[in-house]
Amino acid sequence: MRRAVGSVVADRRPLRIPAFRRLWVSSIVTAVGSQLTAVAVPKQIFDLTGSSAYVGLTGVFGFVPLVVFGLWGGAIADTVDRRVLLLVSNVGIAVTALLLWAQAFVQLGSVWVVLGLLSVNQAFFAINMPTRQAVVARVVPPHLLSSAAALTSTVMTFGAVFGPMMAGALLPFIGLSTLYVVDTVALVAVLWAVWGLPSLPPLSGQVRRAGWRDVVGGFRYLATQKVLLASFVVDIVAMVAGMPRALFPELAERTFGDPPGGGLALGWLYAALPLGALLIGLLSGWAHRVSRHGVAVVAAIGVWGVAMVGFGLSSSLWVAVCFLALGGAADMVSAIFRQAILQTAATDEMRGRMQGAFTVVVAGGPRVADLTHGWAAAAVGTTAATSGGGVLVLVGLVVAVLLLPAFWRYRAPTETADTTT
Repeated sequence: MRRAVGSVVADRRPLRIPAFRRLWVSSIVTAVGSQLTAVAVPKQIFDLTGSSAYVGLTGVFGFVPLVVFGLWGGAIADTVDRRVLLLVSNVGIAVTALLLWAQAFVQLGSVWVVLGLLSVNQAFFAINMPTRQAVVARVVPPHLLSSAAALTSTVMTFGAVFGPMMAGALLPFIGLSTLYVVDTVALVAVLWAVWGLPSLPPLSGQVRRAGWRDVVGGFRYLATQKVLLASFVVDIVAMVAGMPRALFPELAERTFGDPPGGGLALGWLYAALPLGALLIGLLSGWAHRVSRHGVAVVAAIGVWGVAMVGFGLSSSLWVAVCFLALGGAADMVSAIFRQAILQTAATDEMRGRMQGAFTVVVAGGPRVADLTHGWAAAAVGTTAATSGGGVLVLVGLVVAVLLLPAFWRYRAPTETADTTT
């Protein structure tokens, strides 16, 4: 029975590696703490302005630095000691969280100060994320990378589910400014975890400054790596064509009967995707036994497309929630194996830049989808926009596989002796 259970629940072998264990524990703290700030910033802006249009600016002020510094940060991660870069970027995130607390505590009342600090925070975050992921491939053996990706994705999903819930529960009791303090304290704990990591300079031994030439070099490298390129393309197809979250408020009220101020349906629609993803993360013990990573990603995105078609055609809230949960589970499977492909197929001197591009794709796809689905729903209605998006996912997936067949054939590296046992 113990062996059967162990084959289903998340593979914990990567946690036997001290360096990965430190990263993983710090990821738990970061996942929850960052969500507190993610809730506090738009809430404060709405309190200051009373305008959802100003709240919408958080997307622009957050996304632009995420793109610029995600790409540049990945290049830096390939040319310096990654432990040092993690420390610097974590300090930057902690300082901006502290400044957000200060302006809220003194009631400065400037929406532009809040948006400016958000941009700086996201710039440091964009440098931190590809560096953190590039470190994983240096400390975890190749045959455990899919398991490590599952563990990391699970805690990030945990933060996405429970972080906002915690923020909502704490806000009436401790106040908005204190949410920033909690995030700052959490980030100090992360600094302690990162401090204990070993030195991680480039394998070439040459530490140097990174420039835009390195960023361009990353794009040139990506253009020659069909497997990596395909992993980005299929995710863009899935998210841009198939992510319907911008339609949740309208669907909740007009299709599922919520009152105008919001209600049960809206909460369930937003929770369903991460709940499905979290379930798969907790039951991901099978992931390390899958060698056909390309096939696994294609199958997962296919299920995502079908789930979005089903969601779009649903007139029952609970049927819709089930389809969304199925989509979230499929997206988690795709994320696990795309991350494993990225960490094994990219060389170490390019891994930071590929992780930077991965961060931009993962963060940017859903934001573009918000725009495309909003326009499509205004033109043809929510049912056609959502279910039609699912169909487009399936068509785009087939085209991508036909144009880049190497992705379908990709297999994980042959397992070597397990040095963690």
